[in-house]
Amino acid sequence: MRRIVAQTRKEIIQILRDRLTLTLAIILPAFLLFIMGTAISLTVNHMPIVVQDFDGSSASTKFVDAFRASVTFSVVPWPINEDPQRALASNEARAALIIPPHFGRNIASGASAPVQMLVDGSDANTAQLATGYASEVVRAYNAQLGGVSTQPVQAAIRLWFNPGRDSKKFYGPGFFVLALTLFPTLLAALATSKEGEEKTILQVYASSIPASQYLLGKIFAIMVIAFCEWIVMMALLVTYFGLRFAGDPTPFIVGSLLYAFCVAAFGTMVGAAIPSQVAAMQAVAAGGFLLVFILSGLLFPVENIPVGLRWLSNFVWGRYYIEIVRDAFLQGGGWPATWWKVFAISGFGATFYGIAWRNMRAMQLKD
Repeated sequence: MRRIVAQTRKEIIQILRDRLTLTLAIILPAFLLFIMGTAISLTVNHMPIVVQDFDGSSASTKFVDAFRASVTFSVVPWPINEDPQRALASNEARAALIIPPHFGRNIASGASAPVQMLVDGSDANTAQLATGYASEVVRAYNAQLGGVSTQPVQAAIRLWFNPGRDSKKFYGPGFFVLALTLFPTLLAALATSKEGEEKTILQVYASSIPASQYLLGKIFAIMVIAFCEWIVMMALLVTYFGLRFAGDPTPFIVGSLLYAFCVAAFGTMVGAAIPSQVAAMQAVAAGGFLLVFILSGLLFPVENIPVGLRWLSNFVWGRYYIEIVRDAFLQGGGWPATWWKVFAISGFGATFYGIAWRNMRAMQLKD
């Protein structure tokens, strides 16, 4: 144990000597969390829309005002005699609302009053969301008209966990995990591969310290840095993103400790296997960034991944921590919902450490 503590202390001292790297290691994750959590959003707001009102009645005016009052749409001026498709083709608008003649007369007589809405489908997700929001505006307008609904079934829909549909509360935990995945892993990989590249690892082989204690010392040192990053990003989640614990925080705390060990062990495994800092960075980018970014459910549910690739997400350690973090801040399921995810993270960490230990132990015995 004393050797592990000494190795950890040595690694921390080496990291503290490079103040620029230390500062970037702590500040960059918070910057990444802030930028990506703010810039990326699937919520449609102020979508430009043109209106062609061929009726000009008070009913059609109120109908257009209903779209103006929505935060989703922003009505932009457009000549009534111009083809609305030109507005879509020139990107002046993303949708066009066309109100036919006799709209107001049909409303007054209780007859059907169809309208047409053209939506730019280049971005399928935005088009689908805009279509849904437009339907909500139409339903709200119909409700204001009064009368007895002809629909026998009325659905009362309530949104749980994120009733305001705030994208930051969904993406914030995801990018929190992404930053905690990338930077400690990169530090561990570079620190370990540097010793192999500069041949200073030979001093370790010639010393009496076992591979297990050497690796644990490096991993614990990176965990200290990861804990500092965790504190800074947690402050952002609570203040800027407005998140609070929804239930028992102990699965999140335990999972965070195990995940810090997991990513540090992964970086150490990469650095021990690849004695080149450039190659180690590429391996971390592929394994520590791309897999978590694409296959962990960070941007979209895992169920949306094609079946042929979905099975790969079971081997992405970031997936389980993202689900733990989102449960802690949004759903509040606690241990019954997350215990096996915590166990999975510990399994990944033990596997990475075991591979690194086996590789370094074999090199020590060989030398």
